[in-house]
Amino acid sequence: MASAWGLRDRVFAVFAALVLVGGGVAMEAKVEAAREFRVGGGEGWHEPAELNSSLYSDWATRNRFHVGDSLNFEYKNDSVLVVDKWSYYHCNTSNPVAAFNNGNSTFTLDKPGFFYFISGATNHCKNGQRLIVDVMSPHRISTPPSIANPPQAGAGGLSPYASPLSSASSGAATGTSSVAVAAFMSPLAMASFAAMMRFYY
Repeated sequence: MASAWGLRDRVFAVFAALVLVGGGVAMEAKVEAAREFRVGGGEGWHEPAELNSSLYSDWATRNRFHVGDSLNFEYKNDSVLVVDKWSYYHCNTSNPVAAFNNGNSTFTLDKPGFFYFISGATNHCKNGQRLIVDVMSPHRISTPPSIANPPQAGAGGLSPYASPLSSASSGAATGTSSVAVAAFMSPLAMASFAAMMRFYY
């Protein structure tokens, strides 16, 4: 029985490596392209109507912002101020971090955390023309753990005949599991793998 387990482990490791590495599935960590958001969508940057003071907070909750993304403010007879948290909540325009007034301003979100924007026009901020943006880390495409060589006898006390499906196996110790591998296999590859595994049981 021990030799059957060893053979199955080797078949599993070779097949998984072929599917993940040679099968054309790109598994490197990549950062997605940055996106540009038009603040307010079709509304643009303006003083909201009296009954629509949540326009910009509603817009921000419908979007996800990452480091590297940018915000495009389009406006007329107005301005955009980047401010600190206190100035945002008190609509204080006297000490902005940055100020824009050209009618079409783009601000790059260069770090994770909160960014605060208000209008520089009198009373516009108090009437709802302000925006908080919560910026997340860069767009990452997850990378599964790499499949290492099968453990050697005596390495870390692991047997080369341990089942990759058991929780006490080398997979649990290295972070690689059949579930993680199966999640990234195509349906055809999974069906082929299942057929091969039935052969050894």
